[in-house]
Amino acid sequence: MANTSQPVRRTALLAGGLAVLGLLSACGSENGTSGTPPPSHSARASDAAPSAGTATDPGTAAAAGTPSDTAGSASASARTDGRCHTSELRAAVGRLDPGAGQRNFPLVLTNTSERTCTVYGYPGAAFVDASGKQLGPDPERAPGSPETLTLTPGASAWAGLSFSSPEISGARTATPAALLVTPPDERASLKVEWTAGAVPVGGNASSVSVTALEAGSGP
Repeated sequence: MANTSQPVRRTALLAGGLAVLGLLSACGSENGTSGTPPPSHSARASDAAPSAGTATDPGTAAAAGTPSDTAGSASASARTDGRCHTSELRAAVGRLDPGAGQRNFPLVLTNTSERTCTVYGYPGAAFVDASGKQLGPDPERAPGSPETLTLTPGASAWAGLSFSSPEISGARTATPAALLVTPPDERASLKVEWTAGAVPVGGNASSVSVTALEAGSGP
């Protein structure tokens, strides 16, 4: 009898162990611990890939544009400035052109450089004594329509400097030693000896005017 019951108990234990393993496998599948991701997760990762690519595209474009921008800046700085600078010009005062109680003089700027440059607007002008002190106020700008003037090497532009004859106006006068002429948009001046006598420097009729530059060397 003892030998007959022993195999029965072994069979029962084996069947019970298999049942427990089956229950454990079922619980592991329900709790998602098998390590296999659900299909929806893989789909979301794929959807995210285009967004990541779009985000890096602007950065890539900027990096690609950097050498081009740098080259553009270098090219811009290498370009020759088109404006005529003081060091490239010579100033002169033309001969007196009297008329109706006025004294009129052309202020002439000539391009002495080896390049073509431009001038635009009104020159500055100031009468000074031998010590460099300014005599009288700055000239007023006469109404006009300035134009950009292209000066090839050796070409000139001129502006009219005018004031009432002191003998007629009765203005207080002084005799300058020189006239300082400043080209448009420049700070440095050109010194021209003044040999045309007294100029008005004070009083109600002491105004001096200057016109916008025109092509040529005078009327």
